[in-house]
Amino acid sequence: MTAPTHSIAQPDNLQRVYFVGIGGIGMSALARYFAHAGLSVAGYDRTPSPITQTLTELGIRVHFDDDVTLIPPEFLDPKGTMLVYTPAIPAEHSELRHLRSCGHNPLKRAQVLGLISSKHRTLGVAGTHGKTTTSTMLAHLLGQSALGCDALVGGIAKNFGSNLLLADRGHGLLVVEADEFDRSFLTLSPHLAIITSTAPDHLDVYGSHQHVLEAFEQYAARIEPNGILLLKHGLSLNPTLAQGVSTITYGLTEQADAHPRNIALRNGLYSFDLHTPQDVITQLQLGIPARHNLENAIAASAAALLMGLQPDELRRGLASFAGVERRFDVHYRSERAVYLDDYAHHPDEIRATVQSLREAFPGRHLTGVFQPHLYSRTRDFAQGFAQALDGLDQAYLLDIYPARELPIEGVSAHSIAKLMRKPAPVLDRTALLDAMRNSPLDVLATMGAGDIDRMASALTALFERRFGPNEAKLQQERTHYELYNPIKPR
Repeated sequence: MTAPTHSIAQPDNLQRVYFVGIGGIGMSALARYFAHAGLSVAGYDRTPSPITQTLTELGIRVHFDDDVTLIPPEFLDPKGTMLVYTPAIPAEHSELRHLRSCGHNPLKRAQVLGLISSKHRTLGVAGTHGKTTTSTMLAHLLGQSALGCDALVGGIAKNFGSNLLLADRGHGLLVVEADEFDRSFLTLSPHLAIITSTAPDHLDVYGSHQHVLEAFEQYAARIEPNGILLLKHGLSLNPTLAQGVSTITYGLTEQADAHPRNIALRNGLYSFDLHTPQDVITQLQLGIPARHNLENAIAASAAALLMGLQPDELRRGLASFAGVERRFDVHYRSERAVYLDDYAHHPDEIRATVQSLREAFPGRHLTGVFQPHLYSRTRDFAQGFAQALDGLDQAYLLDIYPARELPIEGVSAHSIAKLMRKPAPVLDRTALLDAMRNSPLDVLATMGAGDIDRMASALTALFERRFGPNEAKLQQERTHYELYNPIKPR
């Protein structure tokens, strides 16, 4: 199914879109999408951020107080206005209640994404781990090729400086990050679906791992007839697929249909040959480090080739992929020290990050700072977090980032620390910075899905004072990504 790029499923008279929770990574991508389409866009978020600053620079009106008088008057009219909200917003939020009283029928972000994707040939990337990097890499591979694509992803891609990519060419391809939280991905009916992981997560929503697996099977069952399921090898899923849907496995094992061979690690980056059922493509190099990113690259490459990407386009795209902010994101690098930030917020993700650090920096002393995300996740996986963090030479913990949750009695960062074999101090931010000033730092990783990334500037400055010029910053200043035009509203 093809459609003109940028077709938006909407009522004929839609003129405005109002977002309650506009600063979220997924919500902000939708806001940019509608602004680019020429609609009037405004919204509320709890706190200012670099994302909301970018939205404001695009002409989108954003405010930060839950005050119905701050809603631009024209957005109160349900005729011609779409109201979009995120499940992270509480039901008693006064703006949401007021807009409902005005006659609005609010739509979840996932519902709107489903409307948009219905007008495209959609490639959906799902998984409890790896979906952001894989979807962003797939968007980059297609976006820099003759195929082109639109994309709405869950992170800021360094190549195009956004969580939104809009192509001026192509065949109606749309890459979306298919989020399992709140079963959001069940609004999609993709032509091709990637499933990277089905590990237990969001148990506050699902209740059990079995229900997580059932949701992924339901997602796979939504693949359109004659579509493709690209499944990580070894996942235990048995979905009932639509007629003509083919299943292709991928992974680092040669038992997978799509897999790498002749893997070599040079200067922290992987080179390899890609074997698929159709072809062998040699002399590939991935532009970002970390072994788990090599696996993500196999999934993205296989999907892009199935859409018609040419081997030379694949070589160029993988080598030029610059990664995603907050995914193994190097902020400081010199011969003496390294500091990076990562979104890892699940025990499996922390283990993968630590393993990749060991491979990228063999023999170095690894220090990690982890900010747990959600009381329920900390409660459910405290033992797993403790075991994963024990893989570091030294770990520190910050207090839990609560996000949408209220505290749970007896659950704190100390719940993890007391289960660890190695001492792991629980510090506030001021004490942590003091510890970093006085510790024998070598390689440091901050990890978590909360707001620990807001310490990046202070930590980078600390490293620059202690260890000298920042090669990572100098390289970034020398690098120009010329494959994409800046995204501006019409």
